Amino acid sequence: MYVKRYYSFWMTVRWSKYSLIYGVLYSFVVIVLYEITSIPFSLPWQPISVIGIAVAFFLGFKNNSSYDRTWEARKIWGAIVNDSRTFATAILSLPNPDLPKEERKKIIYRHLAWLLALKHVMRKEKTWEHNLPVEKLVFIPGFIKEYYEGIFAEIEKYLSEEELTTIRDNSNIPSQLLKIQSKEIAELKEKGFISEYKQVWIHQIIANFYTHQGMSERIKNFPFPRQYASTGLWITYIFCALIPFGLLDIFAQSTALHYWLTIPFSAIIIWTFFVVDRIGDYSENPFEGGYNDVPISSISRAIEIDLLEMLDEENIPGPYQSENGFLM
Repeated sequence: MYVKRYYSFWMTVRWSKYSLIYGVLYSFVVIVLYEITSIPFSLPWQPISVIGIAVAFFLGFKNNSSYDRTWEARKIWGAIVNDSRTFATAILSLPNPDLPKEERKKIIYRHLAWLLALKHVMRKEKTWEHNLPVEKLVFIPGFIKEYYEGIFAEIEKYLSEEELTTIRDNSNIPSQLLKIQSKEIAELKEKGFISEYKQVWIHQIIANFYTHQGMSERIKNFPFPRQYASTGLWITYIFCALIPFGLLDIFAQSTALHYWLTIPFSAIIIWTFFVVDRIGDYSENPFEGGYNDVPISSISRAIEIDLLEMLDEENIPGPYQSENGFLM
Protein backbone atom coordinates (compact mmCIF):
# COMPACT_ATOMS: atom_id res chain seq x y z
CA MET A 1 0.00 0.00 0.00
CA TYR A 2 1.28 3.43 -0.95
CA VAL A 3 1.48 5.63 2.16
CA LYS A 4 2.64 8.99 0.87
CA ARG A 5 0.15 11.77 0.15
CA TYR A 6 0.10 11.42 -3.65
CA TYR A 7 1.62 9.37 -6.38
CA SER A 8 3.84 11.65 -8.40
CA PHE A 9 2.76 12.33 -11.96
CA TRP A 10 5.70 10.40 -13.35
CA MET A 11 4.98 7.40 -11.13
CA THR A 12 1.47 7.34 -12.59
CA VAL A 13 2.85 7.64 -16.12
CA ARG A 14 5.38 4.83 -15.53
CA TRP A 15 2.63 2.59 -14.14
CA SER A 16 0.44 3.16 -17.21
CA LYS A 17 3.04 4.04 -19.83
CA TYR A 18 2.09 1.32 -22.30
CA SER A 19 -1.42 2.71 -22.71
CA LEU A 20 0.06 6.10 -23.53
CA ILE A 21 2.68 4.70 -25.90
CA TYR A 22 0.19 2.50 -27.75
CA GLY A 23 -2.26 5.41 -27.93
CA VAL A 24 0.36 7.60 -29.60
CA LEU A 25 1.41 4.85 -32.03
CA TYR A 26 -2.16 3.91 -32.94
CA SER A 27 -3.16 7.54 -33.53
CA PHE A 28 -0.01 8.07 -35.60
CA VAL A 29 -0.84 5.07 -37.81
CA VAL A 30 -4.39 6.35 -38.34
CA ILE A 31 -3.13 9.81 -39.32
CA VAL A 32 -0.50 8.40 -41.69
CA LEU A 33 -3.11 6.27 -43.44
CA TYR A 34 -5.42 9.27 -43.61
CA GLU A 35 -2.72 11.39 -45.23
CA ILE A 36 -1.48 8.70 -47.63
CA THR A 37 -4.82 7.43 -48.89
CA SER A 38 -6.68 10.75 -48.80
CA ILE A 39 -9.80 8.73 -48.02
CA PRO A 40 -12.18 10.73 -45.81
CA PHE A 41 -12.73 7.99 -43.23
CA SER A 42 -13.28 10.32 -40.29
CA LEU A 43 -16.38 9.69 -38.18
CA PRO A 44 -18.80 12.16 -36.56
CA TRP A 45 -17.98 12.65 -32.89
CA GLN A 46 -21.56 12.45 -31.59
CA PRO A 47 -22.07 8.65 -31.82
CA ILE A 48 -18.55 8.08 -30.48
CA SER A 49 -19.29 10.31 -27.50
CA VAL A 50 -22.43 8.25 -26.76
CA ILE A 51 -20.23 5.13 -26.59
CA GLY A 52 -17.81 7.05 -24.39
CA ILE A 53 -20.57 7.92 -21.93
CA ALA A 54 -21.57 4.25 -21.73
CA VAL A 55 -17.94 3.23 -21.17
CA ALA A 56 -17.52 5.86 -18.46
CA PHE A 57 -20.62 4.66 -16.60
CA PHE A 58 -19.47 1.04 -16.85
CA LEU A 59 -15.96 1.85 -15.61
CA GLY A 60 -17.46 3.82 -12.74
CA PHE A 61 -19.53 0.79 -11.73
CA LYS A 62 -16.54 -1.51 -12.05
CA ASN A 63 -14.27 0.74 -9.99
CA ASN A 64 -16.87 1.18 -7.25
CA SER A 65 -17.36 -2.58 -7.03
CA SER A 66 -13.60 -3.19 -7.02
CA TYR A 67 -13.06 -0.60 -4.30
CA ASP A 68 -15.76 -2.28 -2.20
CA ARG A 69 -13.70 -5.48 -2.26
CA THR A 70 -10.57 -3.63 -1.10
CA TRP A 71 -12.41 -1.71 1.61
CA GLU A 72 -14.13 -4.86 2.88
CA ALA A 73 -10.74 -6.60 3.08
CA ARG A 74 -9.36 -3.71 5.11
CA LYS A 75 -12.33 -3.86 7.51
CA ILE A 76 -11.87 -7.61 7.95
CA TRP A 77 -8.23 -7.22 8.89
CA GLY A 78 -9.08 -4.30 11.15
CA ALA A 79 -11.48 -6.62 12.98
CA ILE A 80 -8.69 -9.22 13.23
CA VAL A 81 -6.56 -6.59 14.97
CA ASN A 82 -9.28 -5.87 17.53
CA ASP A 83 -10.18 -9.51 18.18
CA SER A 84 -6.51 -10.49 18.49
CA ARG A 85 -6.00 -7.98 21.27
CA THR A 86 -9.21 -9.11 22.96
CA PHE A 87 -8.18 -12.77 22.72
CA ALA A 88 -4.72 -12.16 24.16
CA THR A 89 -6.18 -10.09 27.00
CA ALA A 90 -8.72 -12.84 27.72
CA ILE A 91 -6.02 -15.50 27.99
CA LEU A 92 -3.69 -13.39 30.08
CA SER A 93 -6.48 -12.37 32.46
CA LEU A 94 -7.71 -15.90 33.24
CA PRO A 95 -8.36 -15.68 36.98
CA ASN A 96 -6.93 -19.04 38.02
CA PRO A 97 -3.34 -18.36 39.19
CA ASP A 98 -2.49 -22.07 38.91
CA LEU A 99 -2.50 -21.86 35.11
CA PRO A 100 1.19 -21.55 34.24
CA LYS A 101 2.36 -18.52 32.30
CA GLU A 102 3.97 -20.83 29.76
CA GLU A 103 0.55 -22.33 29.01
CA ARG A 104 -0.94 -18.89 28.42
CA LYS A 105 2.06 -17.99 26.29
CA LYS A 106 1.64 -21.15 24.19
CA ILE A 107 -1.98 -20.24 23.37
CA ILE A 108 -1.07 -16.69 22.33
CA TYR A 109 1.86 -17.97 20.30
CA ARG A 110 -0.49 -20.35 18.51
CA HIS A 111 -2.72 -17.42 17.65
CA LEU A 112 0.24 -15.57 16.15
CA ALA A 113 0.98 -18.67 14.07
CA TRP A 114 -2.63 -18.63 12.83
CA LEU A 115 -2.33 -14.96 11.91
CA LEU A 116 0.89 -15.40 9.94
CA ALA A 117 -0.41 -18.56 8.27
CA LEU A 118 -3.55 -16.72 7.16
CA LYS A 119 -1.39 -13.94 5.73
CA HIS A 120 0.54 -16.43 3.60
CA VAL A 121 -2.65 -18.16 2.43
CA MET A 122 -4.03 -14.81 1.29
CA ARG A 123 -0.87 -14.20 -0.74
CA LYS A 124 -1.11 -17.38 -2.82
CA GLU A 125 -1.50 -16.71 -6.54
CA LYS A 126 -4.80 -17.18 -8.35
CA THR A 127 -5.27 -17.55 -12.09
CA TRP A 128 -7.25 -14.31 -12.36
CA GLU A 129 -4.67 -12.21 -10.48
CA HIS A 130 -1.68 -10.31 -11.81
CA ASN A 131 0.80 -13.15 -11.49
CA LEU A 132 3.92 -11.22 -12.35
CA PRO A 133 7.21 -12.78 -11.25
CA VAL A 134 7.66 -11.75 -7.62
CA GLU A 135 11.22 -10.58 -8.26
CA LYS A 136 9.80 -7.78 -10.43
CA LEU A 137 8.18 -6.12 -7.40
CA VAL A 138 10.96 -3.55 -7.21
CA PHE A 139 9.01 -1.24 -4.90
CA ILE A 140 8.50 -3.86 -2.16
CA PRO A 141 11.68 -5.96 -1.90
CA GLY A 142 10.73 -7.11 1.62
CA PHE A 143 7.78 -9.00 0.20
CA ILE A 144 10.08 -10.95 -2.11
CA LYS A 145 12.01 -12.34 0.86
CA GLU A 146 8.81 -13.17 2.74
CA TYR A 147 7.33 -14.88 -0.33
CA TYR A 148 10.29 -17.15 -1.02
CA GLU A 149 10.90 -18.15 2.61
CA GLY A 150 7.31 -19.39 2.84
CA ILE A 151 4.81 -19.97 5.62
CA PHE A 152 6.77 -22.30 7.91
CA ALA A 153 9.76 -19.96 8.17
CA GLU A 154 7.48 -17.54 10.03
CA ILE A 155 5.25 -19.80 12.10
CA GLU A 156 7.74 -22.42 13.31
CA LYS A 157 8.98 -20.15 16.12
CA TYR A 158 5.46 -20.01 17.57
CA LEU A 159 4.57 -23.72 17.45
CA SER A 160 5.88 -26.89 19.02
CA GLU A 161 7.43 -29.61 16.86
CA GLU A 162 4.38 -31.77 17.48
CA GLU A 163 1.99 -29.09 16.24
CA LEU A 164 4.16 -28.37 13.20
CA THR A 165 4.13 -32.05 12.29
CA THR A 166 0.37 -32.21 12.75
CA ILE A 167 -0.45 -29.31 10.46
CA ARG A 168 2.35 -29.57 7.89
CA ASP A 169 0.41 -31.61 5.34
CA ASN A 170 -2.98 -29.96 5.80
CA SER A 171 -4.47 -27.98 2.94
CA ASN A 172 -5.84 -25.25 5.22
CA ILE A 173 -3.30 -24.61 7.96
CA PRO A 174 -5.10 -21.63 9.58
CA SER A 175 -8.26 -23.70 10.10
CA GLN A 176 -6.27 -26.50 11.70
CA LEU A 177 -4.62 -24.07 14.09
CA LEU A 178 -8.00 -22.71 15.18
CA LYS A 179 -9.18 -26.29 15.74
CA ILE A 180 -6.16 -26.98 17.98
CA GLN A 181 -6.88 -23.73 19.78
CA SER A 182 -10.48 -24.73 20.46
CA LYS A 183 -9.42 -28.12 21.80
CA GLU A 184 -6.88 -26.45 24.09
CA ILE A 185 -9.55 -24.17 25.57
CA ALA A 186 -11.84 -27.18 26.11
CA GLU A 187 -9.02 -28.99 27.94
CA LEU A 188 -8.45 -25.98 30.20
CA LYS A 189 -12.15 -26.10 31.10
CA GLU A 190 -11.95 -29.82 31.90
CA LYS A 191 -8.92 -29.21 34.13
CA GLY A 192 -10.78 -26.48 36.01
CA PHE A 193 -8.56 -23.60 34.91
CA ILE A 194 -11.44 -21.62 33.37
CA SER A 195 -15.15 -21.43 34.04
CA GLU A 196 -17.83 -22.54 31.62
CA TYR A 197 -18.79 -18.91 30.98
CA LYS A 198 -15.18 -18.00 30.18
CA GLN A 199 -14.89 -21.01 27.88
CA VAL A 200 -17.97 -19.93 25.91
CA TRP A 201 -16.67 -16.38 25.66
CA ILE A 202 -13.24 -17.42 24.40
CA HIS A 203 -14.82 -19.85 21.93
CA GLN A 204 -16.88 -16.95 20.61
CA ILE A 205 -13.68 -15.01 19.93
CA ILE A 206 -12.25 -18.05 18.12
CA ALA A 207 -15.49 -18.23 16.14
CA ASN A 208 -14.86 -14.61 15.15
CA PHE A 209 -11.46 -15.63 13.82
CA TYR A 210 -13.13 -18.35 11.75
CA THR A 211 -15.52 -15.71 10.44
CA HIS A 212 -12.73 -13.28 9.54
CA GLN A 213 -10.80 -16.06 7.84
CA GLY A 214 -13.85 -17.14 5.85
CA MET A 215 -14.57 -13.57 4.76
CA SER A 216 -10.97 -13.12 3.65
CA GLU A 217 -11.11 -16.42 1.75
CA ARG A 218 -14.33 -15.32 0.07
CA ILE A 219 -12.62 -12.24 -1.38
CA LYS A 220 -9.46 -14.17 -2.22
CA ASN A 221 -11.08 -17.23 -3.80
CA PHE A 222 -14.05 -15.62 -5.55
CA PRO A 223 -12.89 -13.23 -8.28
CA PHE A 224 -14.63 -10.08 -9.36
CA PRO A 225 -17.09 -11.54 -11.93
CA ARG A 226 -15.17 -12.06 -15.12
CA GLN A 227 -18.03 -10.85 -17.32
CA TYR A 228 -17.77 -7.39 -15.77
CA ALA A 229 -13.98 -7.29 -15.87
CA SER A 230 -13.86 -8.57 -19.47
CA THR A 231 -16.70 -6.45 -20.83
CA GLY A 232 -15.20 -3.30 -19.35
CA LEU A 233 -11.89 -4.02 -21.07
CA TRP A 234 -13.35 -4.80 -24.49
CA ILE A 235 -15.72 -1.84 -24.68
CA THR A 236 -12.83 0.40 -23.63
CA TYR A 237 -10.81 -1.00 -26.54
CA ILE A 238 -13.69 -0.38 -28.96
CA PHE A 239 -14.24 3.17 -27.77
CA CYS A 240 -10.53 4.02 -27.82
CA ALA A 241 -10.14 2.53 -31.31
CA LEU A 242 -12.75 5.01 -32.59
CA ILE A 243 -11.32 8.10 -30.91
CA PRO A 244 -8.79 9.15 -33.64
CA PHE A 245 -11.50 8.87 -36.31
CA GLY A 246 -13.80 11.11 -34.33
CA LEU A 247 -11.09 13.69 -33.61
CA LEU A 248 -10.16 13.76 -37.29
CA ASP A 249 -13.65 15.03 -37.99
CA ILE A 250 -13.29 17.72 -35.31
CA PHE A 251 -9.77 18.89 -36.12
CA ALA A 252 -10.15 18.64 -39.92
CA GLN A 253 -11.19 22.30 -39.88
CA SER A 254 -7.53 23.14 -39.36
CA THR A 255 -5.84 21.75 -42.47
CA ALA A 256 -2.37 22.57 -41.17
CA LEU A 257 -2.63 21.22 -37.64
CA HIS A 258 -5.33 18.59 -37.69
CA TYR A 259 -2.98 15.61 -37.47
CA TRP A 260 -0.75 17.30 -34.90
CA LEU A 261 -3.80 17.88 -32.75
CA THR A 262 -5.41 14.49 -33.38
CA ILE A 263 -2.38 12.45 -32.27
CA PRO A 264 -1.81 13.98 -28.80
CA PHE A 265 -5.50 14.39 -27.95
CA SER A 266 -6.29 10.83 -29.04
CA ALA A 267 -3.37 9.50 -27.00
CA ILE A 268 -4.42 11.44 -23.88
CA ILE A 269 -8.05 10.27 -24.09
CA ILE A 270 -7.00 6.65 -24.70
CA TRP A 271 -4.53 6.82 -21.81
CA THR A 272 -7.14 8.32 -19.46
CA PHE A 273 -9.71 5.61 -20.07
CA PHE A 274 -7.19 2.79 -19.76
CA VAL A 275 -5.78 4.26 -16.53
CA VAL A 276 -9.28 4.33 -15.04
CA ASP A 277 -9.86 0.74 -16.16
CA ARG A 278 -6.53 -0.36 -14.71
CA ILE A 279 -7.24 1.24 -11.34
CA GLY A 280 -10.36 -0.92 -11.03
CA ASP A 281 -8.49 -3.94 -12.33
CA TYR A 282 -5.85 -3.71 -9.60
CA SER A 283 -8.41 -3.00 -6.86
CA GLU A 284 -10.24 -6.28 -7.48
CA ASN A 285 -7.71 -8.44 -5.64
CA PRO A 286 -6.64 -6.74 -2.38
CA PHE A 287 -4.35 -9.52 -1.13
CA GLU A 288 -1.92 -9.89 -4.05
CA GLY A 289 0.88 -7.98 -2.37
CA GLY A 290 0.77 -5.23 -4.98
CA TYR A 291 1.38 -1.55 -4.51
CA ASN A 292 -2.21 -0.62 -3.67
CA ASP A 293 -3.34 -3.73 -1.80
CA VAL A 294 -4.22 -4.11 1.86
CA PRO A 295 -0.87 -4.23 3.73
CA ILE A 296 -1.57 -7.47 5.58
CA SER A 297 2.12 -8.05 6.33
CA SER A 298 2.33 -4.72 8.14
CA ILE A 299 -0.97 -5.36 9.94
CA SER A 300 0.21 -8.81 11.01
CA ARG A 301 3.47 -7.40 12.31
CA ALA A 302 1.61 -4.73 14.30
CA ILE A 303 -0.53 -7.44 15.95
CA GLU A 304 2.58 -9.52 16.58
CA ILE A 305 4.27 -6.60 18.35
CA ASP A 306 1.17 -5.87 20.46
CA LEU A 307 0.78 -9.44 21.67
CA LEU A 308 4.47 -10.00 22.37
CA GLU A 309 4.54 -6.80 24.41
CA MET A 310 1.54 -8.10 26.39
CA LEU A 311 3.66 -11.16 27.15
CA ASP A 312 6.59 -8.97 28.24
CA GLU A 313 8.81 -10.62 25.65
CA GLU A 314 12.29 -9.25 25.03
CA ASN A 315 12.92 -10.21 21.41
CA ILE A 316 10.17 -8.23 19.70
CA PRO A 317 10.46 -7.58 15.96
CA GLY A 318 10.23 -4.01 14.74
CA PRO A 319 7.37 -2.72 12.59
CA TYR A 320 7.69 -2.92 8.85
CA GLN A 321 9.08 0.30 7.45
CA SER A 322 7.76 1.74 4.21
CA GLU A 323 10.05 1.09 1.26
CA ASN A 324 9.95 3.90 -1.31
CA GLY A 325 6.60 4.91 0.16
CA PHE A 326 5.08 1.41 0.09
CA LEU A 327 3.96 -0.85 2.93
CA MET A 328 3.58 -4.56 2.27
